[in-house]
Amino acid sequence: MTFTKQKSGFLIGIIIFVLVLLLPLDGLSREGQICLGLTLMTVVWWAAQVAQSGYVGGFYLVSVCLLKLADTKVVFAGWTTSTLWLVIGAYMIAAAVKKSGLGERISYAYILKFVSSWKSIIIGIFVLTFILSLFIPHPWPRAFLIMSVMSVVIKAANMPKEDAVKVGFTVFAASVPVSLIFLTGDSVINPLVVTYCTTESINFVRWFQIMGPPALFLSITTMLLILILFKPSKEVAVNFDEVRTAQSALGKMTEKEKRTLIWILIAIGLWLTNGITGLDVGWVTLAVAMCMALPVIGNVLTVKEWGDVPVHVLVFLTSAIAIGKVGAVTGMNEWLAATLLPKTMPGNILVLSLMIAAIAILIHMFMGSVIAVMGVAIPAILVCTNALGINELAVIFVIYLAISGHYILPFHHLNILVGQGEENGMYTQKETVKMGVPLLIPIFLTVAFAVAWFAVLGVI
Repeated sequence: MTFTKQKSGFLIGIIIFVLVLLLPLDGLSREGQICLGLTLMTVVWWAAQVAQSGYVGGFYLVSVCLLKLADTKVVFAGWTTSTLWLVIGAYMIAAAVKKSGLGERISYAYILKFVSSWKSIIIGIFVLTFILSLFIPHPWPRAFLIMSVMSVVIKAANMPKEDAVKVGFTVFAASVPVSLIFLTGDSVINPLVVTYCTTESINFVRWFQIMGPPALFLSITTMLLILILFKPSKEVAVNFDEVRTAQSALGKMTEKEKRTLIWILIAIGLWLTNGITGLDVGWVTLAVAMCMALPVIGNVLTVKEWGDVPVHVLVFLTSAIAIGKVGAVTGMNEWLAATLLPKTMPGNILVLSLMIAAIAILIHMFMGSVIAVMGVAIPAILVCTNALGINELAVIFVIYLAISGHYILPFHHLNILVGQGEENGMYTQKETVKMGVPLLIPIFLTVAFAVAWFAVLGVI
């Protein structure tokens, strides 16, 4: 039998599971030991891409239920809150914006007004990603829409292949930090982070208040790093006639676009005021999506748009949430904290934050999945920092900033992985590694900035 990456990862995961069950792990209950084995096996399978993430996550969920490691209310906790329903609503809204043509119309309007050089193309990608993060609450469809528009720019500028690859990489690299600015910027992972907060309910405005400035800082430093690392092979001159032709092909703004825009503005208004109204962002997002399908007031979404909601992502998210929840009830999280983390933590909050970020990045290097690392690292580290009386919000957001901004290989971040390939962003692993290694500098600078910002807010 020929051993591929998938087959090797499959067998390694099983071997690790068996070894964990056989090892004498003092202080860990039998349920916690089984939970640890299943968790490590699942993470290895995710990292090795043994099967689609939903299948691997589904196997974890079924195993936990069959072995009765936790009550099903704990295992499927993600469905009892608005978290996963927000994801469904966000995918539907993203489909509406993309298929109506509204996203392209906004993008072309921006390009014709602000893009004229290489520097303005790179900056424009980040600005468009920021603007559209309010209209399309998921990074993948947002990035692919911007990529389709940039393909017109690449052609209009008669850009060499090597420069086109740099533009393609920038589109997907920009989606990494910019998606952190708004709670709905990444409707899959950002709401998941909120579920770890037990001392405070994080709404749209509170997220932007805490996470917005550090994420904006990371976005700007990432953009500057791209401008330094990826210079054009020749001067860029865009033929705007081709861009205007593409814009003209959209025709006049349709009724469908107008209705989509109205509902998006309603959603944004409700997101911004949820601290006043008390309306949950998740339920609001789902409600707007459902209204888009109703007659008279909607007629934007059809039955086909349900196909834009990937079931495997929902199963994957359910399992990622379950890892932390099941780890808590079986004692796995507490045991990991006591076993792997330093016995004493630095007293200086900046040094402590940088150390926490380094630990999280190190775990992420091997696990690969942002969600999986959060499921293991956040609960374990909180056990230690809660004992020190440190506000859990600061710890959670420091960990999230570190691992969500970090990648060296494409598999380290799904936003980068989905764009790889000639038919997508045109870039290869080479561009990812070139960016990923020096990217550690902006990440640690961002953590330091975040600590200072949290101190200003009184979070720490």
